[in-house]
Amino acid sequence: MSRIAQEKRIVEQMIRLYCRRKEGNRELCPACKALLAYAHARLEHCPFGEGKNTCRLCPVHCYKRDMREQMRQVMRYAGPRMLWVHPVAALRHLWREFCTR
Repeated sequence: MSRIAQEKRIVEQMIRLYCRRKEGNRELCPACKALLAYAHARLEHCPFGEGKNTCRLCPVHCYKRDMREQMRQVMRYAGPRMLWVHPVAALRHLWREFCTR
């Protein structure tokens, strides 16, 4: 699986976790659907391509300010919970971040 595809999967898992647990929705709400579509579009057009770091360590902030704040809220909530809900994906993501420092 490509690096971009893995990042897309992680972002989707985090947004779904946030929407389901924090907002109490069974399906993605319109705001979370829009955020997911935006995140996928940004990842597809990432200037670093397959050689990218995690977005947190990226020197280029390609999100608009409002979307960046929305994603920050999602990650702040879902990040720590990913270890319980999707432990393999979370550990793989953390390992990549640790190795690229």
